[in-house]
Amino acid sequence: MVASNGLLKGLFILVSFVSAASESVSATSSASAVSTAVVSTSTGSSLVSESSALTTSSLTKSFISSPIPVSSASVPSSVVPVSSVSIPRSSTSAISASVSVPISSAAIPTTKATTTSSPSTLSSISTVSISSNTFTPFPTPSQSSVPGVFPATDPNSPPSVNSPLIPDFAPAWAAAYAKAKDKISNFTLDEKVSVATGVGWMNGRCVGNIPAIEPTTGRGWPGLCLEDSPLGVRFGDFVTSFPTGINTAATFNRRLIRARGYAMGQEHKSKGVNVALGPMINMGRIAQGGRNWEGFGADPFLTGEAAYETILGMQAAGVQACAKHLINNEQEHKRTQESSDVDDRTQHEIYTHPFLKSVMAGVASMMCSYNLVNGTYACENDKVMNDIVKREYGFQGYIMSDWQATHSTISAITGLDMTMPGDVTFNSGTSYFGPNLTAYVQNGTIPESRVDDMAIRILAAWYYLQQDVPSYPKVNFDAFRPDDETTNEHVDVQDDHYKIVREIGAGSVVLLKNLNNALPLNKPRSLVLVGSDAGPGKIGPNQFSDQGGNDGVLAMGWGSGTSNFTYLITPLEAIQARARQDRTSISWILDDFNLPRAGNMAIGRSAAIVFINSDSGEEYITVDGNEGDRKNLTAWHGGDNLVNAVAAQNKNTIVVVHSVGPLIIEPWIEHPNVTAVLWAGAAGEETGNAITDVLYGDWNPSGRLPYTIAKQASDYPAQLVTGGQPADILNIPYTEGLEIDYRHFDARNITPRFEFGFGLSYTTFAYSNLKISAIHGPDNTQSGLISAWNAGKASPIGQGSSTALWLHRPAYSVTFSVTNTGSRYGGDIPQLYLHMPASSGEPPSILRGFTNIELQPGETKTAIINLSRYDLSIWDVDAQGWRRPNGTISFTVGASSRDGRLDGTIPGTRRS
Repeated sequence: MVASNGLLKGLFILVSFVSAASESVSATSSASAVSTAVVSTSTGSSLVSESSALTTSSLTKSFISSPIPVSSASVPSSVVPVSSVSIPRSSTSAISASVSVPISSAAIPTTKATTTSSPSTLSSISTVSISSNTFTPFPTPSQSSVPGVFPATDPNSPPSVNSPLIPDFAPAWAAAYAKAKDKISNFTLDEKVSVATGVGWMNGRCVGNIPAIEPTTGRGWPGLCLEDSPLGVRFGDFVTSFPTGINTAATFNRRLIRARGYAMGQEHKSKGVNVALGPMINMGRIAQGGRNWEGFGADPFLTGEAAYETILGMQAAGVQACAKHLINNEQEHKRTQESSDVDDRTQHEIYTHPFLKSVMAGVASMMCSYNLVNGTYACENDKVMNDIVKREYGFQGYIMSDWQATHSTISAITGLDMTMPGDVTFNSGTSYFGPNLTAYVQNGTIPESRVDDMAIRILAAWYYLQQDVPSYPKVNFDAFRPDDETTNEHVDVQDDHYKIVREIGAGSVVLLKNLNNALPLNKPRSLVLVGSDAGPGKIGPNQFSDQGGNDGVLAMGWGSGTSNFTYLITPLEAIQARARQDRTSISWILDDFNLPRAGNMAIGRSAAIVFINSDSGEEYITVDGNEGDRKNLTAWHGGDNLVNAVAAQNKNTIVVVHSVGPLIIEPWIEHPNVTAVLWAGAAGEETGNAITDVLYGDWNPSGRLPYTIAKQASDYPAQLVTGGQPADILNIPYTEGLEIDYRHFDARNITPRFEFGFGLSYTTFAYSNLKISAIHGPDNTQSGLISAWNAGKASPIGQGSSTALWLHRPAYSVTFSVTNTGSRYGGDIPQLYLHMPASSGEPPSILRGFTNIELQPGETKTAIINLSRYDLSIWDVDAQGWRRPNGTISFTVGASSRDGRLDGTIPGTRRS
């Protein structure tokens, strides 16, 4: 009877998340209910901030007091009826931790995904049958430490930035596991289950909360505080609003990326947070994707490197990082009701790569996503969670659900370790874990050894970050009740982090155009600043809940990936301060739509600086009809018309673009009076100072595009899939395969407006003296596997096989000289692109290395980029391993994906 009851719960999987959570739901500024807020804009349209009615529940931490009754399978109004989707009995099967469903087993449609109101839909969902399961814990990867190559360390002591060392966190994990096993040996079954079950939405002081087991300093533990966001402490006061992920990636600077991670980790820890819900490492597959700005761009290597450095930084500060969203959560429209259909090779080479790098950085936790993957919800996808992450990558931490993304109790068997925020739907008083998980153990459906494994993984991560020490800060804020003085201590955690915010802000600005050395400015006689993006919002930087609106300068997108600004420096404020120093006459117009006046005010000015923007965010907030994802790739508030109106009246028009992602800028980019363009992204609280530093040459621009800017939207390889009826599960076929972003433009010979990796400087650089040499380790570790790889054989299937030392240790060293041939100090970002043999099936060019180098005029330095065997491998679907392709592998070192300066060949790859 219980198993039958469980089957009903297993079918209860099509939750329509009208609102979203942690991670996904807008919280109110108090515990009172909030309805849709409509804010008038200057265009007469409305900015709509939609959030669910959030009220303080009367339920307590122990609200999940009984299993979900059979009647709960009747679907409430906010849930898509089960009857709307056919789930044939033949599509379900018992899946244990040792049996995987190949990701390539789903039928992949052959038609290209396009924006459409009649998309392809899924006729059935793959689920797991309710039956007795066995469980054997995944073994610990057995690779021993190698001094000077693979040193044993812990999260508090990562390798230095740009070090060739690969950190071995296995000993630290082993020590943490031993403590966790000892701890749970005294827990009851219910207590072990509680370690994996959140207390429910808004039933704690953080967006996610794991309950304490008393006594917390004895046999129990204090539980966990889980808190957004990937750019700061969400809902906290006296915190730093850091630059977005996309800006951080645009620096192509590992030192800055690491420093940002460390500073964010410090602030989360100082607020008493145990788990900081970031970084966000989905790919920018779709240019319009609402949450692209949270991530690190549209290339897996760049995203992987940024994830690696961010996690090392965060965890060195003492907070658990959480790599999200696992996986293929690439658009916001119907994100809970879409199946991303991805072939196995594309999944490995593009979308799971950043998670692999996260594991190598020792990440403590991951978060599975809302969407389905090849017909199975990500949070009960055995192939992804068990086979790829826990087996192939050797991940020793835990996987939590996105908020309300758990779909069954049996997901514990398919790899889910923690359900967040704990309830089935917000304030439902029921949970798929909690008493239901206990019942599944008691009736033999799920072995208690698996619950032990879940609790051990979660507790081990706590020990691994040394959060068990008495000095670890207690939670000192209240995410949902910020006005309650009894639960908010108003701890100022900002330190001097504004410095790294400003440096990343400047370092992420990309100079796209600079005719006749229009920039940098040199004490201009007069300036006019044009556009609302130059100034402040009408009622301050936090006028919209979760930043769900667009008024004033854009410094971050909207949604759960935000924070409240303690302050926000606008371009108007920063430029006016500089103008005062230079005795420059300055005026401004912040009205985007009074084109005649804007043009007239530009007449006779030494320069007119036009500020435009484009915003996006998470699907639970709609702004001017943009439901998270952007409706199009044009500038907001009539930005194109504003640029043209000003350029018509001023021959030195400079455009500053604050945008969450690519825009189509064809209406004005070739205008002869548009002399300079600065792409400034969304740079956080020091946005105004950062752009001013670049405008005046205090920072020589060194940012590079982390995505391609196309000439027309249709040039991108994947489009936003829209439409669908309320009950539909959309099919989103990833038919572009490996050809994401610039790879597609290269493969299809499409000329972009500005290519991936592009960025100008106020100086110039020359490259020379290219050399490549093999690196021979004296330790001969795993030499047999290296010999097999050299012979073209795939890496073997095994525990931690894709993160093995022999695969990732430096195998080749590429060196070259970079000379500053200009007249100004500046930084350059040399990039290395591999060119695999045609038979490999790879795109023409793939990024596999970059570095940053700063030079005085006339100075020359040697740059080094190392390549591993993993870098030179492709995923063999049949062998389920990494192998060297047959044929010559060449490479280019240059200034962008299309600006090659030096060419070379990898030694020993001329096999036929």
